[in-house]
Amino acid sequence: MKPIRSVTIDLDGTLVDTVPDLAAAANGMLRELGRRELSIDTVATFVGRGIPKLVERCLPDLAGDALALAQAVFRRHYAIENGRRSKLFPGVLDGLQAFRAAGLRMAVITNKAAAFTEPLLIATQLASWFEFAVSGDSLPEKKPHPLPLLHACQRLGSEPAENLHIGDSRNDAAAARAAGCPVFLVPYGYSEGAAVQGIDCDAIVTSLMEASRRVASADFPNT
Repeated sequence: MKPIRSVTIDLDGTLVDTVPDLAAAANGMLRELGRRELSIDTVATFVGRGIPKLVERCLPDLAGDALALAQAVFRRHYAIENGRRSKLFPGVLDGLQAFRAAGLRMAVITNKAAAFTEPLLIATQLASWFEFAVSGDSLPEKKPHPLPLLHACQRLGSEPAENLHIGDSRNDAAAARAAGCPVFLVPYGYSEGAAVQGIDCDAIVTSLMEASRRVASADFPNT
């Protein structure tokens, strides 16, 4: 196995707990449309494939222009809520510091729209840790397609086999496998309501700090 030279990391559910903001925006949308609000736990299961899919799951009876209108309403509410309640998961800053100390280049890969990615990274004081972010609308494809990871590897100057991807869902694992990147998953994220234990990955890590220790010791038990 090649040494790791770079790390790409998912945003929602891996670095930051964003569900409180997403739920606030979703319920703002639902109230405006005269619909019943949803619990934060329900909204958490809708996260992972970007805003269009989240809105579609909140309003499964809508389609076409009505769904597009609802998405616009959600974006308006989310522009206000984004970053207001979001918090870093435990071990994130320690893990990022360890990766940086090891000389690893880092980037964010998220299915969140770019209009919300940068403001969130700034609000949570994460922006300075990463060279760039690849958002869900930065390229023609998003996770689980491998293109975002391949694009990031090229920019980071790493071969896919030298880039560790860390995420919280099947989308992250599928994108990494298709790109040829090793992949770690965290169990505390959203994963669209599914447990990560049954997903094909190289390790399940309790935190980014544990991920950094495994990289330092080349401890990839499933490879």
